[in-house]
Amino acid sequence: MFLRIVPIRRPSGKVDQYVRLVESYYDRGKIRQRTIANLGRKELLAPHVDRLVELLRGEPPKTTGSWEAKSAAVWGPTLVARLLWEELGFPELLEASGKRPQAVSLEERAFVLVAHRLICPGSEHALAQWLETDYGADRRGERILPIWKENGRVRVDHRFLWPWYRTLDELIQRKEELEEGLFSRLRDLFSLQPERVFYDLTSTYFEGEGPEELAQFGYSRDRRGGNRQILLGVVMVNGWPIAHHVFRGNLKDGETVQRVVEDLEKRFGLRRVVFVGDRGMVSTANLGFLWSQGHGFLVGLRRRRSSEVLEYLCQAQAGCWQPCAPGSNDRVCEVPGRLPGQRIFVVESAERLAYEQAMREAAVSKIREELEKLAKQVEQGELRDPEKIRAAAGRILSAHHGHRYFCWSLSSGRFEFSQEPLEEEKLLEGKYLILTEEKHLSAVEAVGAYKELSQVERAFRKLKDVLEMRPIYHHDPQRVQAHVFVAALAFLLDRLLEKKLKLAKLPFSTEVAWTHLRTVHVVEADVGGTKHRGVTAGNRQARQILSALKISSLEPWKSKKRTSKTPTQ
Repeated sequence: MFLRIVPIRRPSGKVDQYVRLVESYYDRGKIRQRTIANLGRKELLAPHVDRLVELLRGEPPKTTGSWEAKSAAVWGPTLVARLLWEELGFPELLEASGKRPQAVSLEERAFVLVAHRLICPGSEHALAQWLETDYGADRRGERILPIWKENGRVRVDHRFLWPWYRTLDELIQRKEELEEGLFSRLRDLFSLQPERVFYDLTSTYFEGEGPEELAQFGYSRDRRGGNRQILLGVVMVNGWPIAHHVFRGNLKDGETVQRVVEDLEKRFGLRRVVFVGDRGMVSTANLGFLWSQGHGFLVGLRRRRSSEVLEYLCQAQAGCWQPCAPGSNDRVCEVPGRLPGQRIFVVESAERLAYEQAMREAAVSKIREELEKLAKQVEQGELRDPEKIRAAAGRILSAHHGHRYFCWSLSSGRFEFSQEPLEEEKLLEGKYLILTEEKHLSAVEAVGAYKELSQVERAFRKLKDVLEMRPIYHHDPQRVQAHVFVAALAFLLDRLLEKKLKLAKLPFSTEVAWTHLRTVHVVEADVGGTKHRGVTAGNRQARQILSALKISSLEPWKSKKRTSKTPTQ
């Protein structure tokens, strides 16, 4: 093994030199090298380099001094999360009250919860384990460490847990104030133009009963119909989440719209917006409410069980179609609505058309096979009870939307089926419809705006799959809402990183970026009885990300007195 000096050039032009411990080894007859450890910056280790070389050579000690690495903690993700946190103005929005100057402030505690949810999502119990592996620090650079107990199934001491539960309670009380402040900050930083507001709903479920005020059985987007759930509504403007709402799990989508619009008017001062929502938002009451308040709307229409939709589709067949974008196979046709001022856009997606046709053909083939087996059972006398025959036919047809494609009859002990005409199904395939009353919106602009609604769906996927917002274990309604709020704030930081990576033209998703940043560590060592702290530079991708974010100093924030502490102090 030997020591290697690696120069790292900063954006400012300054060159820092780092020391690495490198090992040579044989691999398939060739000599290769690999890094064993990143020891830190050269100027900190320079007085002890000779002794390190002696140790590597196996020479006896010449002095009584020694070098020992005390700890190494992941630092890169927390460093970047803190930069994003401060850029959005959280320290000012959550400034300390000053009542307990020695305690970790609400802003610092909230940052730890949000960073944990963003970097390594888990419960408050899992937070303790994360703080053992990652360098969670307050603004002064002092590391926050968990408190453990020796006995019991839960090894995290309650003295560590309760301050974080208190943080949730304090944070949710500031939710409305924070969302308003963040909206102002985003509007200033990114010139938000809230002309269109995008809104959609999802559900997330509980393990256990959950609080009765919120946890109810309802339509589950998670396919967990046996679990109680809440509904989560997210409001986005120009790709940024500006507000979220937690509703009872048994509400219908349309029942949430008026509350959301009234909240936008009251808290954000949005006098007129075009409300963009999915099919579940459409109701006569909602559209009438939006119109009465002077707002516009751009909403999807339900395709099935609607005579007027079939009428619009028939009109579009003989209408004038135009591509949705240059070179695109998707196309749109405008047809008049039933009421004065209404505009209907019929959109045909080539990708959706191919998918739905393939799904229909597979379903028809599967259903026909199952119905043939049932007919054979009846014919051979294996199944004679008419009620059982009807039940079996119902199960087959309900499994693959078979009622759309087949009809059947049972007469004189003979089971017969035939395929229904598919003209109506073929007319619906690949198409969706958009309703609006906006006079100055072109067909192509309407389609583009409606497609932007998918950004809310991406937000839901991020919240559920990456930030692991589900399932929820809390039993207090305030804690449930705080749990969702922390996940929403973590998503906002992730969204800001995504924007910065795109601006820098780096080919990383945020998930990949956070992983690369884990190669940046804080290393604390005892060299000859003197304590030193250094930060490794990270891998090439991590250095690219840090450079794009204009982070030149990797050191944790300095403090006059460095002592490990917990939020209870």
